[in-house]
Parts: sequence; C-alpha cells; structure tokens
Amino acid sequence: ELQAAARWKRGDKLRLAGMLERPAQATNFGGFDYRRYLYGQRIHWLLKADGAEAVAITGRERLSAAALLRPFDAVRDRLGAGMEVLFPEEQSGYMKGLVLGIRADLDPELFRQFSQLGLTHILAISGLHVAVFLFGLGGLLRLMRLSREAVLEFLCFAVPLYVLLSGASPSVVRAGVMAVLGLLMARFNRLKDGLHVLCAAALLMLIWNPYYLSDISFQLSFAVTAGLIVGVPPVRRMLPRPKRVGALLDLVTVSAVAQAVSFPLSIYYFNQFHLLSLPANIILVPFISFIVMPIGAAALFVSYAWLPAGQLLAIGADAANAATFTLTDWLSRAEPMRTIWPSPPLWWQTAWYGMLGILLRLPRGMQRYPDNPPHPQPLGPNVPPYEAIAPNPGPGWRSYLKPILAAAAIVGLLVYAYTPDRFDRTGKVQFLDVGQGDAIRIRTPGGQQLLIDGGGMIDFRKPDETWRERRDPFEVGRKTVVPLLLKRGVHAIDLLVVTHLDADHIGGLKEVLRSIPVKSILWNGTLKPDAAAQNLLREAARRNIPVVAADSGLPVYRPDGETAVRILWPKPTVSVPTATLPVVKKQNDQSVTLQLSIYGRTFVLAGDMGSETEQEVLERLPVTAPADVLKLSHHGSKNSSSAEWLAYWRPLEAAISVGRINFYGHPHPDTLKRAAAVGAAVRRTDEDGEIQYGVGRGYLRVRTKNHETIKEETLY
Repeated sequence: ELQAAARWKRGDKLRLAGMLERPAQATNFGGFDYRRYLYGQRIHWLLKADGAEAVAITGRERLSAAALLRPFDAVRDRLGAGMEVLFPEEQSGYMKGLVLGIRADLDPELFRQFSQLGLTHILAISGLHVAVFLFGLGGLLRLMRLSREAVLEFLCFAVPLYVLLSGASPSVVRAGVMAVLGLLMARFNRLKDGLHVLCAAALLMLIWNPYYLSDISFQLSFAVTAGLIVGVPPVRRMLPRPKRVGALLDLVTVSAVAQAVSFPLSIYYFNQFHLLSLPANIILVPFISFIVMPIGAAALFVSYAWLPAGQLLAIGADAANAATFTLTDWLSRAEPMRTIWPSPPLWWQTAWYGMLGILLRLPRGMQRYPDNPPHPQPLGPNVPPYEAIAPNPGPGWRSYLKPILAAAAIVGLLVYAYTPDRFDRTGKVQFLDVGQGDAIRIRTPGGQQLLIDGGGMIDFRKPDETWRERRDPFEVGRKTVVPLLLKRGVHAIDLLVVTHLDADHIGGLKEVLRSIPVKSILWNGTLKPDAAAQNLLREAARRNIPVVAADSGLPVYRPDGETAVRILWPKPTVSVPTATLPVVKKQNDQSVTLQLSIYGRTFVLAGDMGSETEQEVLERLPVTAPADVLKLSHHGSKNSSSAEWLAYWRPLEAAISVGRINFYGHPHPDTLKRAAAVGAAVRRTDEDGEIQYGVGRGYLRVRTKNHETIKEETLY
C-alpha cells in the first residue's frame, strides 16, 4: 500500500468505490471544526475507500491548477532530498521549511518553540522570503550589467516560478502577486502607493479563490502587511534618526507594529502571546532571513554544481542553526513570560483595530523634526545669517486628547480580553468530549480552575505496524484538551485530579503540564508499570508540582466560599515512605471519587471503579444524599453504576464520557436501563458532544454540543 500510494501524484485522475459521508463537526464548544476546515479547502464530502487496492489511476489532468503544480512538486522533492544530503536529520526538516516551504518533516518540538515565540511566520514562505529572493536575484542581474528595465522584467517572470516552487500557500501568493504588481508599476514608473497594490492583490486572490478569506495565513498576511504600510511611517517619525542605530530603530518599529496588528488574530486563533516575542523577532528574524536562509539556499544550489562547496557552505548554516535552536529553546523555557488569552469576540477585535488606527493618526505636533537642521548660511555681504526656523509649537492639548483616550481604551481592552469572566460568578462543570476517555473542567464561582483527568488513547498497534506511526501523531492533550483550556482562558490549573493512571485518563495530561501552569496534583497514591504513567509523574516532579495522594480521610477542600470538594475514595491508608508506594497494574478500583458541591448543587464524579468498590464506598457514607449530577463510572460499563449506587444518589442527570467508536460496547444497555429506572436524564458525549453544566444561585443549567445544533435548557 505504501508503494502504491507513493506513485500517486498531484493531478492524477482516479476511480474508486467507497462510502460517502459528511465531515464531522466540532463536538466541543470552541473546538476544532473539521467540516469547516475542509470547507475552506473546497472539500465538502469524504469518500472512504477500503485500502489502496480500491484506487485505480485512470489518467492525468492536463489543464488545471493541479496539473500546473505537478512538475513543481517533483522539483521540490528533489530539492528537499538535496537538503537531506547537506544537513543532519534534526536540521534538514527545518531548512526545507525555511527555504522551500516544505514543513512535513519539521520537528514538532521545534515548531512548538517557534510557535510559542511568535516566530512561525519565518517558516511560512511569505513577503520576507520573496523580498530576499528578489534582492539576491536582482543583485546577480545587476552584476551582469543588465539595464533597470531588463532587471524588472526578468524579475516579473521569476517571481511566479518562485511562488510555485515554494508551494503556493496563501501568504506567498499574496507576496508574489504584490511583487509582480509592484515590479510592473515600477517598470512603467507608476509605483506610488503600496496600500493600493495590497488591495489589488487581495482582490485578485479572492476572485481566483474566495475560500482564501477564511484562511488564517491569508488573514494574518494581509492584516500585517496593511498594518506595516499604514502604521510604520507615523511611528517612525516619532522616533529620533541617529545614524548609528537608525537601522535598529527601523527594525524595532516594524516588529512592534507587526505585533500590534497581528495580536488580535494571534490570540483569537492560538490563545497565547509570549512577552519575549518582540525581542525574539528583533534578534532572529534578520539573522535567519539575511544569514541562514541565503546561506542555506546557496549551499543547496551550489551542491548541484560541486557537492564539496555546497557542504562547506552548509557547515556555516549548520552552526547558525545550532545557535538559533539554542536561543529559541532558552527563550521558550521562560514560561512565566508566556501569557494565555481566551478567544476574544468580534466586537473586541473591531474595537482594537479602531483604537489602534486612532493612535497611529498622531497629531503633527507630536512628530519630530529632523535631528540635523541646516546651519545658518549668509545671504550676502550686508545681510546677517538667517536664523533656523523655530519649531512649530504644534497643536494644543486638545489634539493630544484623542490618542490618549485611544491608548487608555487599548489598555482597557487588554484587561478585558485577559479575563473576560472576571465578574462571572457562575460555577461551571464541563465534560469535554475526548473520545473514549475522561476530561472534566471545573470553574468555581470564585474563578478557581480544576481539571479532572485529561483523556488519552489506548494503542492497540502491533509491533510490526510501526510504519503507521506518524511523525506528528494525534495526541488528545495537544490537539483537544489544551486548545480547549486555552480558548476558555485557563491561565493556570489550581488543582489537577488524576483519578487513576490508565491511558484513557492520563494520556493528555503530560501536554497539559507542559502548556498550562499547574499548582498542585491530587492522584490515587499508587504507581503503575506503564511508560505513560511514569512519564507523567516524572514531568510533575521535574516541574516541582506538589503531588498529594488522595485519601477519603483528608479534610474537605474549599477553593472558595461557594465550593466544596470531598474525597469519597480511596479509603484512608496508613502513612508509608514514598519509596514503598504500591504498584497497581489494574487501576480502575483505585479511582479517585469526588463529591463536588457548588451553590449547594451536588456533582458526584467517579473514575472507573466497579460495582464492588461502589458498594464499599456506600458503606462508608451516611444516609441517602441525592445528587444533581452523577458521572457514571467507567464510561457506562455493565459492571459499574450498580442499582444500589444509583438508588443511593438518585441523580437528576447522569453524564457519560464515552467514545463514538469503542470496542467495549460502552455504555452498556443494562447500565442505561438502571439510570432510567431512577429517573435520571442520560447525557453522553458520543451522542451529545460536550456536556456543560452551569450553576448559580437558584438554578442549574445544561448545554450540549451535539454535532448539528446546540441544546440548552434550565433544569431548575
């Protein structure tokens, strides 16, 4: 199958049989919407075929975009192979992304560090790369003594080839279209306004492909370019123009304006902003763009003429890359400088750009005069030298009022965007849809954040199927749990509860520890001979996070005045040295079970314990205590949530975290019947998507995200 798939090329016509279905929608509020993503790629349906043998190549397209790009794919593959010859494995993927726009082999950890520091634009072929390309090629043409007109005409033909060779992503298409328009206008001496060129490029791209409008790189590329054209000149006029550091001030101005313009889009899509992003861009962007990238490109092309010369150049790029990786690793480790922002609403983004526009329209009196005014010169033998013209006193204080108010409004917008729920006193219990696993996010009325488990996937892959492993495989913590927590503005987790150490409960927690500050961990006090469990505990130890063993004898935990958390299980144990922690392979009956109370409403949250353990818990509890919401244990397993357990709690709601496709038959029909027998309304993540409960004084509300619609109702 791998060999057959390797022969498929862009532009091939094929015949296949399969099952037609619509792509899945988001099942978590604010989660990744696969259908919407594919819609932006002009894909509206999925056709699932049974293996490569169901595909038959019948021919090739001749006149289409795919047919045009096919030969360039072959050239890119060959150039990428050349990079692998010149650079070691840990650098070849980076250089292919930097020079050729091939990001498939980029190290995921390196991309993560670049992303945290706001440096991923370096790896996306865009205006900076096109500018360096034009500068280098234009310099070579001028050395050949070509006329200005001939150079401009040659570059007009060269830019489209570079765009196609680099993969034709929206950012490089935008830069290429702008470059060609600008070169043509310069050729005919009509180049006046870059903003008009930008608008023309946007119009041409949207006529060609209207779907570009929803593309993140398209939005960022045009927003930042427009911001630089409009914003850099007035800001630069505010600053002095000393000869020695003038270029540095230019670089700082460009970087600061670019970050101010891209900030709303960055926090909306990525929910993070690193306070060291500006110095990282100031240091690394010119270093990578004007040193590493040209040397790497030169090494690649020289190697085809004489390999030793290319390898010699690659040594210099290798050393520069090592310095880059060291610096990015050091900067990304400054975790207190990484801030988390919930996705702001549209009105907030509109207000930000409006206030930024007002701030950039500075009154002329605030703009500096030249630092070196001309010296007075004599006008004649009997005429004294004229005096330097006195600076205009500028506008009065009223002209300063508008930018001052705009700056104050921007500060207010930042405060609001960082904690939009500052005054929200609603308690929230959210059962995230993580497939066959558990992950529950709790926000108390006082703003404390709790997370119970983090989902995970059980790997059934056989030893001889390692070829199926992707370079950047799906991981539920990185792809689902962490993005949802960031989007909801979880700046820190006050308490992380690890009910037990099975993979479907802890698989995503290592990424949580790496991405969000965790203040303390509560776990079941056991060890498990499993790599994922050991790695999680090691990561917690490495970060010096206090880890406490759960014990039903511990006092009630009160995050705020309206919330209480009581541990129902495990039972109290005799204190033992850390070195003698019990090793438990089967963890289900050691699951931490909590009784959560918010505004007097009760949630009982058990992990995967079975009916025998439930009975033991009941024997330790007082008289019957009804619960508003009961999480059914072990994903609705037949051997959990016994009739006695359900009769004791008499829940109004029964919530089940379960995967849509699982091999265990969860939830079991007998369990569902037992829940219905006590009058509980059953909600399950495989059918309802994420289940959210909102608790206030005198009310309990539930909201579900079930594929097509959002359901919300007030229970009482």
